[in-house]
Formats: sequence, structure tokens, C-alpha cells
Amino acid sequence: MNKLSTEKRTLIVKLLVEGNSLRSTSRISGCSINTVTKLLVDLGAACAEYQDKTLRNIICKRVQCDEIWSFCYAKEKNVPEDLKGTFGYGDVYTWTAMCADTKLMINFLVGRRDADFAEQFINDLAGRLKNRVQVTTDGYKLYLEAIEGAFGCEVDYAMLIKHFGESASKDDQRKYSPSECSGTSKKTITGNPDNKYISTSYVERQNLTMRMSMRRFTRLTNGFSKKVDNLYFAVALHFMYYNFCRIHTTLRVTPAMEAGISDRLWSVQDILNLLD
Repeated sequence: MNKLSTEKRTLIVKLLVEGNSLRSTSRISGCSINTVTKLLVDLGAACAEYQDKTLRNIICKRVQCDEIWSFCYAKEKNVPEDLKGTFGYGDVYTWTAMCADTKLMINFLVGRRDADFAEQFINDLAGRLKNRVQVTTDGYKLYLEAIEGAFGCEVDYAMLIKHFGESASKDDQRKYSPSECSGTSKKTITGNPDNKYISTSYVERQNLTMRMSMRRFTRLTNGFSKKVDNLYFAVALHFMYYNFCRIHTTLRVTPAMEAGISDRLWSVQDILNLLD
């Protein structure tokens, strides 16, 4: 069985983390799409395992949480009747939690946008933090019970609720434009959160980074995930590269270095070494 050279594997990973699709990566690297997919699956699994073990006992002051939409197999309205309600077919959400100071992506969860996954996501987040934190989410009501169940009263929790009006134009050409945000309101839920730090700006900005860095998150393309497992592995690889390899423009170091998780700048080769 032929084994990819280190240079070829490095090229494939670089192409994937910079937003290329599996097929474009296959064309540029000269490898079959099955080879590219297998590397993504194997490396994504290794990245998920490494981050699960490493991102623990994190000292953090402020955490922002959000969820980003994508879909697998087909859009929700096009899912066959016999597959409706089956996880991995139709709408899929990636839950994310970011440290507002270090920009470290603390944890993520690929799942549904329902109470079970909200509880699982927040419980996982609470288990990774070493100290009391201030948490900010949007106004999604499922966060309320999830955060109360995971943190109890040992958290300063607030919601940033955005108010939207109708789109400025009803022209069909603007049907994918978001509604105009008419204002926001801040609501303290638990503890004593600092009002000036009630924000979800950083984690929402990460949504753009995800859509630019993973082709399967790009809207209006055919690069969407066909299998939910592959979506999970792509997200794990993305956050591994984001946390450990990509220098944050403002911080001038990687989020992992800023958070004290790593004492050096990782390379793509370092990530590939996780396969060993």
C-alpha cells in the first residue's frame, strides 16, 4: 500500500484549512478524493482527541457562546420522508464557546439545535473551566436551563438579545440578506456580569472564519457535507489549526499560546504528527 509523502500530506492539510473543497484539494494535490477524505477523517479524529484531552483546567474570565448553522446530505426541506428526523440529514448546528480574551476556542459540539445538545455542550464547557467565569450567549432560550444545570449559581451569566426588523428590500435578489438589526438589549440572568463585557462579537466573528476556512460551511455551494461524521472531523481540524497554528492578528501569537496551553507555534507537520 502506497503511503503519502510528508510534503503531500502537508499540502493537503494546508489546502483544507484554507477553505478548499475536497475535490479542489484533490485536483491541486494530485491525490484521489478518497485519499484526501481518508486523511481528513484520520487527522480530524486525532485532532478531536488531542483537544479533548488538552483543553482542560482553562483559566478564563469571559466566555462567549454561539451556534452556527450548516446542513448535511440535503437541506431540511429536501430530506426524504424516510430520513426526516434522523440526525445527520438536514439541519446541523455547530455549538462553539470562545474565551473573549485569548480567543481560544474552548470546545465545540456538532449536533442539533435542541435541549439535549445544549445541555451536553454547556456541561462539557463547564468541565473544562478552572475558575468562575462570565458567560454571554444570544437570546436562545435553551441556554437558560443548560447553564443553570451545569454551573448552578457559580457563574456570571447574561444574554445579549438582538432585535431585528424586516429587510430593507423585498427584492428576490436580496432574499439571502439578513434582516436589519434594529438594536440590542442586555439581560442579566445569574450572578453579577460586567455590563461592558456582555457581548458575543468575538464568537460571532468566528462564524465568518469558519465559513471562510471550511468549504462545507460556505453558503450556496455544492461543497456541503454529505456525512455528518466528516463535518465533525473538518471542524476538529479547523479548530486545531486555529488554536495552535494560526497567529491571531491582534494577539500576535496563537490563541493556545495566549491561553498558556502551548509554549510554541505549531506547524502543520506538528498536527500531522498526532497521527502517530
